Parts: sequence; C-alpha cells; structure tokens
Amino acid sequence: QVQLVESGGGLVQAGGSLRLSCAASGRTFTGYVMGWFRQAPGKERAFVAAISWSSTTIRYADSVKGRFTISRDNAKNTVYLQMNSLKPEDTAVYYCAASAVHGSDSSRYDYWGQGTQVTVSS
Repeated sequence: QVQLVESGGGLVQAGGSLRLSCAASGRTFTGYVMGWFRQAPGKERAFVAAISWSSTTIRYADSVKGRFTISRDNAKNTVYLQMNSLKPEDTAVYYCAASAVHGSDSSRYDYWGQGTQVTVSS
C-alpha cells in the first residue's frame, strides 16, 4: 500500500502562484508514476500532469501547459506541482495519485490522496 498526503493548497489571487506537495509513505514509492488530478465543483475529475519515476516522461493537460510544472524528489518520496499564472478556472480540489503505468486515465491510478483545495480569486 502507498499512502499519499497532499499539502500546499489555499486561496490566491489570479496571476499568483502556489506549490502543491504530495508526500508518499507506505510499502514503496519506487517505480510509481505520479500524477496530479483536479476536480472542480460539479465537474468530473480531470488530469493535470504526470511524471515517471525517473522524471524522463512528463505529461500535462493542455489547459496547464506553460503554467504548471510537475517534479519529484524520490529521496524524499515527494512529488510537487508548481502552479504559476493561476486563473479562476484553476479552482478545484487537487489530488495526487500513484500508478504503475503512465497516462492521463484516472482509472489506471491505484492510490489517491485526500485532496487539497485550491481557490483562485478574480
């Protein structure tokens, strides 16, 4: 089992920045693809970004390309999401997740955190 705990959410004005963290613990973090997803009120959970174990393969949703950066520190069992130039439409609960395979399909992710709220005011 892998336990995931997100932190770093909050309230920020449009144009601002936030950095989310996701700390993993449990059996092993080794080899897992880590992803970030978000869910806005009344909407389905949506893919944001994913990073492979070696950080050599990274994917972003088109809506966040050029603004968000995913990274990981395997020594610390932590994955990050740096969010810049935030927009009101980025408001959502952000979840990190772990998967054995790379991709944007949430059904392929086996472990999920509890989520952290990000609110961007206009």
